[in-house]
Amino acid sequence: MRIIAAVAAACSLTAAATADEPRWALVIHGGAGVIERDSMTAEAEALYREALAIAVDAGADILRGGGSALDAVEAMTRLMEDDPLFNAGRGAVFTAAGRVEHDASIMDGATLNAGASAGTTNVRHPISLARAVMERSRHVMLQGPGAETFAAEQGLEVVHPAYFFTERRWRALERALEAQGLPIPPRPEGAPEPEGVDHTWLNTDTRFGTVGAVAVDMDGNIAAATTTGGMTAKRWGRVGDSPIIGAGTYASNASCGVSATGTGEYFIRLNIAARICALVELQGLSIQDAADRVIGEELTALSGDGGVVAMTPDGAIAWAMNTSGMYRARASSDAPPVVAIFADEG
Repeated sequence: MRIIAAVAAACSLTAAATADEPRWALVIHGGAGVIERDSMTAEAEALYREALAIAVDAGADILRGGGSALDAVEAMTRLMEDDPLFNAGRGAVFTAAGRVEHDASIMDGATLNAGASAGTTNVRHPISLARAVMERSRHVMLQGPGAETFAAEQGLEVVHPAYFFTERRWRALERALEAQGLPIPPRPEGAPEPEGVDHTWLNTDTRFGTVGAVAVDMDGNIAAATTTGGMTAKRWGRVGDSPIIGAGTYASNASCGVSATGTGEYFIRLNIAARICALVELQGLSIQDAADRVIGEELTALSGDGGVVAMTPDGAIAWAMNTSGMYRARASSDAPPVVAIFADEG
């Protein structure tokens, strides 16, 4: 497998910080996979770059105004959940049964509090549900109908499952099921009539495509969030790494924050997000070296694929992947926003 690690310019908050000028930083991703220049149209590339920039700007506004890292990561991931470009929220992929099932998690590095939800079908913003689980329940993870009941009780926005339908993802499901020799389920109730529009110009690797964010606020607190629709044509109630604290999401003021994207089964086996933070805290590795080791060496050795965005509480930012691309962006009080898609971009 081709191994690629894109090294982000580290942004040290402490190096430039002064007593009267607090610092902040953030980094996001919109999924990793087979994302190559020669297979992406200029129109699709422009749409993804714009969407990433919008999310980064929203997070930067919160942090610049003194808002919390938790508020920033939730706001950025909510925007990506509402954007059909990404495999999260409204753009989520379909299961083999023709359903959209969301997973999400969030973690507060200051307290190590965490919340997650899995397999929900009608909650508009799964990341807000994960935060509600963290802050308004005594649990860490809720799943399925129980999680949906909790969401309604907490006043979160609940929608008809047809709200999440997109023609692009439905056609991806049809192709995946045909390739596996599996039956194509009936078109979901409430879905619009089939469109005669060619969506192939937007096609990328549809096996995975999680979104997530990590942020450090002016108080030096770190938070991370991850949300996804999982894998196209997944079966048997499959749950990946995104709602699993330590695998897809981790944050601790003592080490780092990480949000992961890729084939979740491998991220669960390696406990990737927490593993990266442990290398920083216990072995003294830089955040980039830790991310490169876990993604470029350990994940690759298991034949797993994907990537991470990560950050330390002092604002050093890293991203790493062993795929040909990952939608991603970063910004800080010390540097202008950077948006990247392909593995060889800064």
